[in-house]
Amino acid sequence: MKRGRRSFDPRHHWQQTQVRLLVGGLAVVGIIGGGLVWLLYGRAAAITTWLCLLGGASVLGLLWMVLGLLEWWVKEDEP
Repeated sequence: MKRGRRSFDPRHHWQQTQVRLLVGGLAVVGIIGGGLVWLLYGRAAAITTWLCLLGGASVLGLLWMVLGLLEWWVKEDEP
C-alpha cells in the first residue's frame, strides 16, 4: 500500500534551512558569546553585549525588510 508522499519542494527546503541557520547562529552568538562575556567581564558587560547585538540585529532586520519590500515591488510590475 502506498503512503501519500509529498513531493520535494526545493524552495521550501531552502527557506527552512535559511531560517534554521539564522536562528542557530543567533543562538550561538547570543548565548555562548554573551555567556562568555558574562563569565569573563561580569553582568554589566554581558547586558551591554546583548544590547549591542540586538541593535545590530535590528539594523539587519530593517535592511532585510526594505529589500523584501523592494523585491515585492519589482515583482509586482512584472507581467
